[in-house]
Amino acid sequence: MTIVPSQPSDQAKAILESLRQAVHETLERKQRLGQYAVIWEDGELRLIGAESDHAAPKAIAHSNR
Repeated sequence: MTIVPSQPSDQAKAILESLRQAVHETLERKQRLGQYAVIWEDGELRLIGAESDHAAPKAIAHSNR
């Protein structure tokens, strides 16, 4: 079986852009509300946001279940 790499279709590009915009808006809203967010970065979970220092033990403990 030969797999030929191809460029994403225009529809796939539009879907990806829509998802990026939704994530951007959600993270901005969480920041305005003073909430933290858990993201995946460099192969590890990372907490971002104003309250992430206080929430870190609970968020990481919950993710290991």
